[in-house]
Amino acid sequence: MPHVDTLLVATTNPGKLAEIRGILAGLPYRLVALDEIAAPPEPEETGATFAENARLKAIYYAKATGLLTVAEDSGLEIDVLDGVPGVQSARWNGSSYPEKFVRIYKELEARGAPGSPARFVCSVALVRDARVLFEARGTVEGEIAAEPRGTHGFGYDPIFFYPPYGRTLGEVEEEEKRAVSHRGHAFRALAAFLQAGPRT
Repeated sequence: MPHVDTLLVATTNPGKLAEIRGILAGLPYRLVALDEIAAPPEPEETGATFAENARLKAIYYAKATGLLTVAEDSGLEIDVLDGVPGVQSARWNGSSYPEKFVRIYKELEARGAPGSPARFVCSVALVRDARVLFEARGTVEGEIAAEPRGTHGFGYDPIFFYPPYGRTLGEVEEEEKRAVSHRGHAFRALAAFLQAGPRT
């Protein structure tokens, strides 16, 4: 049996992994990523919600590896576009984010609604074997920026304007982003749970 102090962070996204490692730093767990183990092929993300996809991935990798596993699913919801791209955020419209940005701005322009309210959502699931030990959801509210700005962060950060900072999340330093981000909220809740010791 793997030691309980090993935690598999089930993502291959380097930006997400760096953010998660920063949030969970200092916990009595050895964090390992998928590219550090003989991980199975990625599962198909068939969930209708972020929570369903996070749970699906965590159960899949926990069963395959025998490790205590955390998985997350996250994305951008744009109000005027009825929540699109939502759970399809990573797969929606093209392989590059500049392509996705162009499509978003075209659709907002077609609806006469630039600057639509939007939010980032992150759902987290912690699993051992097939048992869900903990789940959390984090959100951050903002709006679509007039144009992409900033080279920090990753994904949709350059088009997500966060009013309290007066900048996009692509314009803020990693520590500033972690303090308010959807992933920061969800993984800080996980960190508190892990600090107390997960029920196994």
